[in-house]
Amino acid sequence: MIKLVHEPIDSQAVLDSVASHDAGAVVLFLGTTRAVTHGRRTASLDYECYPEMAEKKLAELEAQARDRWPLVGCAIVHRLGHLELGEASIAIAVSSPHRAVAFEAGQWLIDTIKEVVPIWKRENWADGTTEWVHPGLASGEND
Repeated sequence: MIKLVHEPIDSQAVLDSVASHDAGAVVLFLGTTRAVTHGRRTASLDYECYPEMAEKKLAELEAQARDRWPLVGCAIVHRLGHLELGEASIAIAVSSPHRAVAFEAGQWLIDTIKEVVPIWKRENWADGTTEWVHPGLASGEND
């Protein structure tokens, strides 16, 4: 399941979409808006993309993950628009027969999504300034 949404992410629905009696492990990753980034106080975030391009790239990554690991289910939901502190910008859920596979695939997905998917993030700083962050160019994005 690949989705781009403008409303808050329903993490339970994401989990439900990968649930199966064939899976012994389900891993859910939520990327949330934090208050401080590299020592600067964040007020909010905004995400934008060209939906057709972003969905195509997300689908390619899902297919690659399914080729690399024996996944039972895989779901990627990315939020677009304005996000306040604490809100989830992305949810990735994977299910597999065993936990090591689920953790590895989930980590690979979030790391690769941040590098290659054309979704842009605008950091709205507490001091009133803003800064656009483009995929693959942001320092410290893997934390």
